[in-house]
Amino acid sequence: MPFPVVPIVEGHGEVQAIGILFRRLIAEFNLGIAVDVARPIRQSRGSLIKEGGIERAIQLAATECGEHGAVFVLIDSEGDCPRTLAPQLLERAEKARPDRRVFLVLAHHEFEAWFLVAASSLRGFGKLSHDIEDHPAPEEVQDCKGLLEQWMPTTSKYSETVDQAAFASAFNLELARRAPSFDKLYREFERICRAAKAMQEQT
Repeated sequence: MPFPVVPIVEGHGEVQAIGILFRRLIAEFNLGIAVDVARPIRQSRGSLIKEGGIERAIQLAATECGEHGAVFVLIDSEGDCPRTLAPQLLERAEKARPDRRVFLVLAHHEFEAWFLVAASSLRGFGKLSHDIEDHPAPEEVQDCKGLLEQWMPTTSKYSETVDQAAFASAFNLELARRAPSFDKLYREFERICRAAKAMQEQT
């Protein structure tokens, strides 16, 4: 029986992109296990952070993943310090459902920072220029979407609902691990997959 993972995300773009990314990671780890990535639960960042917000989302996800699955929360840090905000949100999430496996990562500052650090792997992809270069410090960029647009034709705009999923299907995962927040996501999702493998080996 597949191990269920229920993502919680904040943006419309992540609704499509997170499933694509997680399925790529499942293939990358190549552990020979069945992991089912559910359609994400989407709540705005403001709703998730305010009192009771992440708790309500966790309750919904906990029902969907069941006692043998996991919940994975991914939101942008958007200027907040991940070392401060992430532990606070994770503590709240775990208190809401201590009977569930809950994982949480903050993309610093945005999900799109991960595309910037691996930009050379996206040269010529979609609307991106063939000259785009890897950004040396993507997690210091306050407007990652805007920076990606600078590498597109002047008539084009970055679209979260189109480009985010497309880029998530193609950017180089190893290059992206140079961004600490992506490396955190990579390691946390590997923990989920290894837990799933251990459970499946016991049955």
